[in-house]
Amino acid sequence: MLAKANRIVRGADFRRIVRSGRRAGGELAIVHRAEPEAAVARFGFIVSKQVGNAVIRNRVRRRLSEIVRAELGAIDTADIVVRALPAAATADFATLKAGIVPLMVRRS
Repeated sequence: MLAKANRIVRGADFRRIVRSGRRAGGELAIVHRAEPEAAVARFGFIVSKQVGNAVIRNRVRRRLSEIVRAELGAIDTADIVVRALPAAATADFATLKAGIVPLMVRRS
């Protein structure tokens, strides 16, 4: 689990990042990156019902959170929202990591 300082929880922050941030997409997810409001990198995850039922959505969210936690040192300070696409539901952890990490470390 990510530390509290590294999480985005307010709806207004999600909206700001998705609407005004730069976007990078792949087959498994779309990553929105905006200028940071804090001194640390912050992350939020959007996993809609199109991805699957509650069990699958939570599994995808936990996997994304673990990927971010492991790669936290390689990611520049920014506010980042990861929006999972339906293909993320069937991807294993290694495939998900290979698809997400390049999108997050890409410099805007």
